[in-house]
Amino acid sequence: MSDAVKSRLAAMGLKLPASAAPVANYVPFLVVDGWIYLSGQLPLTENGLISTGRLGAELDIEAGVKAAQTAALQVIAKLDAACAGNLDRIERIVRVDVFVASAPTFFDQPKVANGASDLLVEAFGEPGRHTRNAVGMAVLPLNAPVEIAAIAKMR
Repeated sequence: MSDAVKSRLAAMGLKLPASAAPVANYVPFLVVDGWIYLSGQLPLTENGLISTGRLGAELDIEAGVKAAQTAALQVIAKLDAACAGNLDRIERIVRVDVFVASAPTFFDQPKVANGASDLLVEAFGEPGRHTRNAVGMAVLPLNAPVEIAAIAKMR
């Protein structure tokens, strides 16, 4: 079976990263009755976090959007692992929670979260449209600017 999601990512000049290992005592995802529950994903590449700090202090919206896109690629990598390498099994991205490390005066968390949402919709098409939370946090693990958790439904 073809993997349309990976083809779309390739057309965007993107490829799935190696799925990052958990940084503490938890599992990266659980599959329960066809539902995939993902633990929070950081904007990690093979070189570590792409940036650190808080939006509105050390980082601007553009850096936040890039961090959200990178974390969304980690989400897709985890979904790929949950689907045994066949992302065509994803029926729907149901919910995406985007946590944005924010300075007290930063109020553009939704603009940062759009980096993840837009990528998921581009990659999955209509099944990538999801409900979403975009919330500001004082700090995130490893001083990451963004963390993303998600729930998806598998065929």
